[in-house]
Amino acid sequence: METPGEKTPQWWQNGIIYQVYPRSFKDGNGDGIGDLNGITEKLDYFSETLGVTAIWLSPFYRSPMADFGYDVADYTDVDPMFGNLADFDRLVEETHKRGLKIIVDWVPNHTSNQHPWFLESKSSKDNPKRDWYVWKDPKPDGSPPNNWVSGFGGSAWEFDPATGQYYEHTFLKEQPDLNWRNPAVVEAMFGTVEFWLKRGVDGFRIDVAQSILKDAEFRDNPLRTDNAVAGHKPMGDYDTQVHLYDGPQEETHGIYRQLRQLIDRYSAEQPRMMVGEIHIFDVVKWAQFYGENLDELHMPFNFGLLKAKWEAQAIRETVDNLEENIPEGAWPNYVLGNHDEPRIASRIGPGMARLAMLLLLTLRGTPTMYYGDELGMQDVKIPADKVQDPWERLTPGMGLGRDPERTPMQWDASPNAGFTGPEVTPWLPVSDIYEQENVAAELAEPGSMLNFTRRLIELRQNSPALLSGSYRAVNGVPVGCFVFLRESSNERFLILLNFSDETATIQLPDLGEGLVVLSTEEEGLAEKVIALDEVRLGPAGGLLVKLAY
Repeated sequence: METPGEKTPQWWQNGIIYQVYPRSFKDGNGDGIGDLNGITEKLDYFSETLGVTAIWLSPFYRSPMADFGYDVADYTDVDPMFGNLADFDRLVEETHKRGLKIIVDWVPNHTSNQHPWFLESKSSKDNPKRDWYVWKDPKPDGSPPNNWVSGFGGSAWEFDPATGQYYEHTFLKEQPDLNWRNPAVVEAMFGTVEFWLKRGVDGFRIDVAQSILKDAEFRDNPLRTDNAVAGHKPMGDYDTQVHLYDGPQEETHGIYRQLRQLIDRYSAEQPRMMVGEIHIFDVVKWAQFYGENLDELHMPFNFGLLKAKWEAQAIRETVDNLEENIPEGAWPNYVLGNHDEPRIASRIGPGMARLAMLLLLTLRGTPTMYYGDELGMQDVKIPADKVQDPWERLTPGMGLGRDPERTPMQWDASPNAGFTGPEVTPWLPVSDIYEQENVAAELAEPGSMLNFTRRLIELRQNSPALLSGSYRAVNGVPVGCFVFLRESSNERFLILLNFSDETATIQLPDLGEGLVVLSTEEEGLAEKVIALDEVRLGPAGGLLVKLAY
């Protein structure tokens, strides 16, 4: 699909988004937990060392931390664990000085059960804020109102003995769901967005974006009759149902059209954007969140590569399906990892990590990188007595715990990987191999994963074809390979990827010769001209080739 129109791309279309998990990025005050000042300290890493263009911060709001900040107790303040509003303002200022953009998490589906709104709502059935949350009477036998289950296991309903009703919680019982059918909730939550817009943020990542509204009649979900999983990974009780009534509802689109109007009002002088967490793997339904007139989300996060089997045909089908179904004028994006998923180097193996990065940063659309993936960071085994994640505690042994991918960023070979002081115990253990796998060590090694990523980013950000050119898959290649072209009006790149564990020979005689500008092989960082009539790619091998125009 051709890039539409001649409009100048926005920063979020020509950018690379880098996700920062604040607890784990850099400890600025020596308490073993990352914070805003630690991020500010490392801003030059984003702008000068890596060359990414935007940072996305996972939640830093006031919170009891039942789910590490996704249980928000105050949407308009910083939790003391991370600093204060003055620290945030300085972070924004310093970010913008470097030409970077800053995206913050916004959690609209639920609050903390310690949020003042919920404390009022819970206080009595006739409290003015009672209808700010989803309260329902028990069934005659006292059981929950319907069969909905929580994403973290068990019923999605928690009984409140004081008022004799259940409240809904899509996740933890400490995370009661807001009632987005109440206009007062819409107004209040939009007010929290304005608060951060006025403080200069450039965008919002919207948590659980597709599920803020549920079925108005609260009907039971159908039970699954197959062995399929509800999402992209097994989730226990959650997989026993078809999430028809607690999943995306048509009315949700109206909320995002309203929110887009608010965002657009603040975009005249400083373009703003919003990207939504949309775990829908039906591409047609997923694409509806762009809006019929591209008037909803600027981008729904595309998690297709998380679900796809790591083989050439499945990856190509995922990409082609997106290209065929994305609305005219909409902008695609790709994700290979985040704070909820095992690290890419652990999912597919360290040997495939470079191939994955080459794929992510050459596909058409905006890539989102997860902190540490540029180093090849892997999941860290967390001893039972150090487990922090409530999901692991509620569903032990299912492999759903997210601590392994949230461990401290590895900056250097000093104790605690330079994340915090040598005498401090970090909130999660650092990797056993951090002394070899860290920023300082990899910067000093020309063929490292970090230097490979830096070179790839530099090439991407200086290439019209890679930034905004068209995408076209190449046919007639070996089964284990995925080859595609990126083309603009004056530039062409060929990307060759071997997903197999055997050497592959790719024959493309019609393309003549090309200049290899990057290879996944450590020794292949130097440019060289090759004939494309017969290209040999080793296992997990990849090439970025500039073609004559």
